[in-house]
Amino acid sequence: MLQEISANNPSLKVYDSRIKSDDAKVNGAKAWMAPMVGVGTFMTPYPGVKLMDESAKGAWVFSAEQDIPNPVKLKAKAKYQEAQSSVTLAEQAVQANQLKARAKELYFDLLVANKTLVFQRENRAIMQNMKKIAEIRYPYNQGSLSQVFKADGRLYESENMILMTESEIRSKKIAVNTLMYRPVSTEFNVDTSYKVSFNPTALLDTAYLAENRSDIKQMDRSIDVMGLNIKQMQQEAKPDFRIRFEHMSNRAAMMPNQFTLMGMISIPIVPWSSKMYKSEVKSMSFERDAMRQQKEAMLSDMLGMTKSMENDLNNMQLQLTNYERKILPALDKNLKVSMLSYQENKENLNIVIDGWETVNMAQMNYIGQLKKFYQMIVDYEKNIER
Repeated sequence: MLQEISANNPSLKVYDSRIKSDDAKVNGAKAWMAPMVGVGTFMTPYPGVKLMDESAKGAWVFSAEQDIPNPVKLKAKAKYQEAQSSVTLAEQAVQANQLKARAKELYFDLLVANKTLVFQRENRAIMQNMKKIAEIRYPYNQGSLSQVFKADGRLYESENMILMTESEIRSKKIAVNTLMYRPVSTEFNVDTSYKVSFNPTALLDTAYLAENRSDIKQMDRSIDVMGLNIKQMQQEAKPDFRIRFEHMSNRAAMMPNQFTLMGMISIPIVPWSSKMYKSEVKSMSFERDAMRQQKEAMLSDMLGMTKSMENDLNNMQLQLTNYERKILPALDKNLKVSMLSYQENKENLNIVIDGWETVNMAQMNYIGQLKKFYQMIVDYEKNIER
């Protein structure tokens, strides 16, 4: 199930396209600006002005200009762009962990629902048997009509509970099929023999969480990218270049053609220019420090919460063991004794129904505790990404 979700879920495929989009931008990171070309006139007199000689007619000018970026800047920009996809990849891992946890939750709910259904069908069979005995005894004045009706009512309640549980199972299966991106009506079987148990991680500390948590890795990637962005901004202190060529074709035949060739360099270290990138570098440095502090706070909170979960899960596991080995068997024996006494006409049906209801209540308490136990296991494994 988890493999199909990883391979087919559309929300994960979205990130594949985003990663390709980030990688595609890398190819353009070292691109230059487009060249500029132009045509015009140079030192051309206004119409109607009297010319002293042919040389005053001016010239036609053809120009070409190209900005040449600093190669160090281009290299820093390319590294920054290359790192962007690592953040998106980490985001995909975070989403995959959430989907995996949701799938486990649904599957465990199906296990609980099937266990509930077994209890409910057994309880219905018991009440059907009690009702039949009451109906047989009533004509011989060995039971009251009210007892027959009471058994009948409890029987209908049992059937309603079974209908609700069967509906819940269908809903959970639809949700599982949706996660696997399959037709919602696709049928599958749940391995009801699957035993869920809690096994705490032996070496659980902040280092373990930092190594395994995808959201922490995403934060690490974001911090790395922020560092590359700072380096890219620091390169703004380096100059850029420009080259310009102009060809002047004189309108006077006696005048020679001329050209201009200029090389230019920017001076970004002047105070009125350097304020921009220096302030950006300072701002991003503070932001990176804030992200590091946030990461440490998250790790500390996660560790405390996960350790607390371990304690609760160990306690809940003991409670469930008591239910399975002591409480439910004892109540079941009590019900069987009451049923035997009723069959031997030593007990009335009301006592049997009270015992039956006690068993039902204990079973539902057990089911509720089991569901909480499974949900906490899902949350625990989601926290440590196991």
